[in-house]
Amino acid sequence: MKALHIHTPWLILTLVGLFACTPTQESASETPRATETISQEAQTAAKPVAVQPASCRLVENGFGPQGQVKVRVEEVVTGLDVPWGLAFLPNGDLLVSERPGRVRLVQKGKLRPQAIATINVSDRGEGGLLGIAAHPDVANNRFFYVYFTADKNGSPVNRVERWRLSTNGLSATRDRTIVDNIPVAQFHNGGRIRFGPDGMLYIGTGDARKPDLSQNVKSLAGKILRVTPDGQVPTDNPFPGNPVYITGVRNTQGFDWVNASTLWVSDHGPSGELGRSGHDKVSVAQAGDNLGWPTTYRCETRQGLVTPAIVWQQALPPGGAAIYTGNAIPEWKGSLIVAGLRSEHLQRVVIDPQSNQVKQHEVYLQGQQGRLRDAVMGPDGELYITTSNCDGRGSCPAQQDKILRITR
Repeated sequence: MKALHIHTPWLILTLVGLFACTPTQESASETPRATETISQEAQTAAKPVAVQPASCRLVENGFGPQGQVKVRVEEVVTGLDVPWGLAFLPNGDLLVSERPGRVRLVQKGKLRPQAIATINVSDRGEGGLLGIAAHPDVANNRFFYVYFTADKNGSPVNRVERWRLSTNGLSATRDRTIVDNIPVAQFHNGGRIRFGPDGMLYIGTGDARKPDLSQNVKSLAGKILRVTPDGQVPTDNPFPGNPVYITGVRNTQGFDWVNASTLWVSDHGPSGELGRSGHDKVSVAQAGDNLGWPTTYRCETRQGLVTPAIVWQQALPPGGAAIYTGNAIPEWKGSLIVAGLRSEHLQRVVIDPQSNQVKQHEVYLQGQQGRLRDAVMGPDGELYITTSNCDGRGSCPAQQDKILRITR
């Protein structure tokens, strides 16, 4: 079976002015875009847009009230260099991707000194070794997957590869390319990969600093992609023969499933392009949905585009995200926990799964651990997060970056 090789042509879009929603005010009707890059045929082929929230929660100042649930932070391991992603193995061991290109192993609670795999990456800007995910049947096939920025014939690309652990789990070898030629830029490379409840591999990509690519269904940029574990396009994808699953993404690094067909997706808002800034968000999405970037970016409602559930006017921005499913902190059960980078906190978001409306949101660990990158539920029912203080944007301590467990 061949890996996907999809080219990403430029299409120029004409953008129009949009009116912001407030928490109590709906936006006015908008003038249609002069050029639509997702064809009518493609929209017809897609599943209907997910049910919209009754209103979008706009957080105009700060990030929300202080969290009221008592939690405790446990240090799992230290000595990591920008641990971007975590993948648990069936025996409780943990694979960690370090952005400079190393896959590390936490075995029986201790970080092994040598990397189990070293990948040649380009880690300029926000590139490098990013997401990591274990195959659902890793206990038998020993497969895991990595998303990284590679050099291809002198040009950078983002790529997803499959690797196989050795029998003793202390080393790994490359197996095959799963998806290639994902657009790359100094910033906005996405990079989160996760297996869904359907056993398919989901891949979050960034817009590669070309916002219009997010609306181009022929481009892999600014999307959530869905492929089989071998890298093929599933027959039930919303755009036939295309790995694109969700469009209109700017730079997602976090998503999780509230049920078999519905994702809660965190996404970065703009940082100056198109004269916009801030407005990170969480949206509720299903197959074929369009999250709006760059057509919409605030609490805006427009036909055919998903209205966010919550938008923070001040830049968070969000790293990894996980729905809390454990029992250690019962008050959090069913909440989306989002790791905050520049804002240096955990954001708990409570979304009503029936109305898709935000009922509550609150802040934890404000300024206590620095920049937070990933958030993952472990097989023990505990929440694990990584710090990202050594990524050039934080203050790197002597112990370097850490993996933390959040419990009662």
